[in-house]
Amino acid sequence: MRGPAGWWRGKSTPAKVEAYTRSTFHFFAVLEIATIGLTSFWQVEAWLAGSLLLMVGVHGVVCAVTASRALDWTRGRREQPVRLLWTLGAITAAVGCASLAIAQYGPGGDDVGGAAGGAFGVVLIFGVGTLALGVRDRRQVYTLVGGSAAGPGALSLALGTPGAAALASTVAVLFGSAVLAFTSVFSVWLLNAFYELDEARETRARLAVAEERLRFGRDLHDVLGRNLAVIALKSELAVQLARRGRAEAVEQMIEVQRIAQESQREVRDVVRGYREADLGVELAGAHGVLTAAGIRCEVTGGEPAGLPGEVESALAWVVRETTTNVLRHGDAGWCAVEVRIAEGRVVLTVENDGAASARAGAGGSGLAGLRDGLAAVEGTLAAGRVDGGLFRVVAEVPLVTAGASEVMA
Repeated sequence: MRGPAGWWRGKSTPAKVEAYTRSTFHFFAVLEIATIGLTSFWQVEAWLAGSLLLMVGVHGVVCAVTASRALDWTRGRREQPVRLLWTLGAITAAVGCASLAIAQYGPGGDDVGGAAGGAFGVVLIFGVGTLALGVRDRRQVYTLVGGSAAGPGALSLALGTPGAAALASTVAVLFGSAVLAFTSVFSVWLLNAFYELDEARETRARLAVAEERLRFGRDLHDVLGRNLAVIALKSELAVQLARRGRAEAVEQMIEVQRIAQESQREVRDVVRGYREADLGVELAGAHGVLTAAGIRCEVTGGEPAGLPGEVESALAWVVRETTTNVLRHGDAGWCAVEVRIAEGRVVLTVENDGAASARAGAGGSGLAGLRDGLAAVEGTLAAGRVDGGLFRVVAEVPLVTAGASEVMA
């Protein structure tokens, strides 16, 4: 069973940002209750502090639920929580008015005024900040911020609050609600941007695969298209000649056999060219693709000179497959690729800090295919998580058994 660290590493970057955003707004609710509801017990009588705690507690819980539902709506997982937003607005107004009434008509004393006034301001600020999560129109956000300051300010004057005090509270609420509303809007924008970037990265990886498939399909079409057309024509001609009892039918079928064998050989050449990747090209490509995806990539060792073709091709496929895995399955910010020769073996090491889950080390079909390719040149592949939260792939290929008598490092 995974612990908190494994649970966190198992999330993608957008999911981490979403979890951080949710926890932040839930923490705001806890902060609201702790700073106003609980601290009032040290300022006013127990019955009054209990009343403030109850009001602020209800408001904080509704804020937390509204923030969660609003973020779900932002990600398209549910409909806009209109009723919940109206409920939060009504509770915010009610608690604000009650706090203001306590400050004006409650038991005398600066402590009572301070506790009730603090509840009044904090409830309005956190309420507006949470409501901003549930709307998309900027004008609605401006209306929320302006109304949260102007309405209570006018009510304070109507209840007999001195003008200077009413103005000061209005400015404080306006500034606080504007800051928290901006935080909400920016958090939603940042969360959506992370998800869009992640989708763009996956789309780019899929397009790269699709482009390679199209190239391979075009090559096969160029090789087989003409030859198959010739085979069809000559076979039809051979059938017509055979029906007439003419000996030329045998010659046509011999020609069909020759063209078929030639096509088979050309297809093998195409597949061999497709499978035999160039290690230097793959190393440069991995560096470029990972850098473009915002992943810091370090390539050391380069391509050792004089590697046999089958060894170079096998290692190039390891680089290609591991690069694809880093892009599509991990959450890496850094990746290192090293090629070195040690004790008659070529060692390729690829590691990154995006080991999202232990599942990556179990060996999917991609890693199984790499092991099969390396086995053809008597090589080995090891993949798994290592200390420090890294995921490492190590491919080793012996030079002597692969058919190389001497390699220049």
